[in-house]
Amino acid sequence: MRLAKYLAQAGIASRRQAEEIIRMGRVKLNGSIVTELATVVDSKIDHIELDGKIVGAEQQVYILLNKPPGYISAVNDPWGRPTVLELAGDIKERIYPVGRLDYDTEGLLLLTNDGQFTNLMIHPRYNIDKKYEACVRGSIKDNELKRLRDGVDLEDGMTAPAGIRLISRDDRASIIELLIHEGRKRQVKRMCGAVGHSVISLKRVAFAFLTLEGVEIGEYRNLQKAEVRRLQDIALHEL
Repeated sequence: MRLAKYLAQAGIASRRQAEEIIRMGRVKLNGSIVTELATVVDSKIDHIELDGKIVGAEQQVYILLNKPPGYISAVNDPWGRPTVLELAGDIKERIYPVGRLDYDTEGLLLLTNDGQFTNLMIHPRYNIDKKYEACVRGSIKDNELKRLRDGVDLEDGMTAPAGIRLISRDDRASIIELLIHEGRKRQVKRMCGAVGHSVISLKRVAFAFLTLEGVEIGEYRNLQKAEVRRLQDIALHEL
């Protein structure tokens, strides 16, 4: 892999910051200073130093978090709001969210330090299914459910067909389940709003085959190696 990526995966800095560190001549490869950003390294045989200290590749981490509402899906927040990383504060690796859930949205969120894995999970061409449970205002009608299934016209274009299941409804509110594979910003909220029902609460209950089973709100678990491989296989199968 490229040297900057290696430094980033080792938890030294972000990829962009690592590139600047290389330009400054602070990195040695097998005893020689390197400043070329295209430098490729093999962690199994190459000796990499930063400011005279050996750099080891950071262990790759994959976490399933049950996010509560009231947390930002980001590494930090300029307004000082709590971030999801605070819920995994005992993880020493430099992890970040895979995609995002809104501040007031709860449910299943993945965190990792593997950039390639992140791209597979969030890029729209990979068609990873996400399942949400939404409580919306008012009694949603059958024709409105059909519109959600068929696709609704948003400001950034028509949504793809979605799996929609009615869980309950009365005059005050309805609860529906939505299965989508797109990852547009605030997509579920905008879809529901487009058919005349604002979202009261929203929870992501599944990501591909992963669910929240056994993970209490605000808690997390590490993904098993077989689960990581299965997620990668699902994404690559869609290519």
